Amino acid sequence: MNTLGVTVVLGLLLGVWAQTNIERPQCDSPEAEEAALAAQDYLNAQHTHGYKYALNRIEDIKVYTKPDGDNTYKLEIELLETDCHVLDPTPLANCTVRPKRMTAVAGDCDVLLKRVGGVMTVTAFKCKTEESTEDLCLGCHTLLPLNDTTALDFVHTSLATFNNMTENIMYAVMEVGRMSSQVVSGGAIYSAEYVVVEANCTDDPCVPLNDAMAARGFCTTRGSSIAHIVDCKMFLTMMPIIDANSTVADANSTVADTNSTVAADTNSTAAASPAMPSMVHIHTGSLSPKLGLRYHKLTTLQDTEPSGFLSSESAESSEVVPVAPAVVDAAAPAADPAADAAPAADAGSDSDSSNSAEIPVVVKIDVPVVAAHAVVDPIVVVPVCPGRKIFF
Repeated sequence: MNTLGVTVVLGLLLGVWAQTNIERPQCDSPEAEEAALAAQDYLNAQHTHGYKYALNRIEDIKVYTKPDGDNTYKLEIELLETDCHVLDPTPLANCTVRPKRMTAVAGDCDVLLKRVGGVMTVTAFKCKTEESTEDLCLGCHTLLPLNDTTALDFVHTSLATFNNMTENIMYAVMEVGRMSSQVVSGGAIYSAEYVVVEANCTDDPCVPLNDAMAARGFCTTRGSSIAHIVDCKMFLTMMPIIDANSTVADANSTVADTNSTVAADTNSTAAASPAMPSMVHIHTGSLSPKLGLRYHKLTTLQDTEPSGFLSSESAESSEVVPVAPAVVDAAAPAADPAADAAPAADAGSDSDSSNSAEIPVVVKIDVPVVAAHAVVDPIVVVPVCPGRKIFF
């Protein structure tokens, strides 16, 4: 074989080797659920403020496969906000998803993953977080902006009430999780959730302790500034305070080296360490309360090496896999044997006395006729995606 032929063959082999195929597993398959749970844990680890999110639905999955085994998983998933703060050590499985009537918050995320060392590893993601306005009733609690001054005053008033009930320790507000109001006959009733941290209150105002071992807890309160109830539960297990900037830098370096063992250890579902917020995170600023955010958004984007796989937003797939044999039209007219034999008869008329003329053989096959009232089983269609909803 000459040099040109060898070059052409090698080029074809390289083209086949580099070819990428797309597979479409079922959205509720074990493979898809494994990737989705890995994405859920990783996204929660990057979420530095607000609440943990739980997987609600796998909306789409594509697996880009290569002959060398370097497969890329592209997921579109929906996550729902729970009532567990990111600093709360409670396992996600024990957290409660907020119902729609309590203004649920959902995140739609596109996530890219690779399997590194047998472990699903997130390499990039893009999320869009929105609040649900379904099932809201007239007179129900309405979410307030996190910088609403009246609601923030109520938060500090309720914390002062709690501090008056404690001994030898004082607390300051670390982060406001959510605030809402309800209009009743006697005026507005406020509800709030916030995280507190141990503070030094020798001076006014109290100064939060900048200590990783400082006591922290989660408070809920309801009422007005004059009359209210407040309940605070301290976290029994201290979650580590990690600088968010260094965590992002570590995550970026991990994504850049997904083939290393370090990548498998850092991005695994068990080892992904949460990037904790700074010690004090109060939503203030020049924004009008009407324009302020009413909830904590998921981290929007992490795509250090743009892959082109991430879409503008998640969308449900309408592709289906039909599981049924081909349907034959029983009403089609049967072929007329006489008509088929006519040309042969005409051809043989000119040589009736000839012994060499070919005589066609017609075979009659009885085809059972389907009764008009017979019941035909419907075609069974198995949807590829989206998958089932876990919550709502």
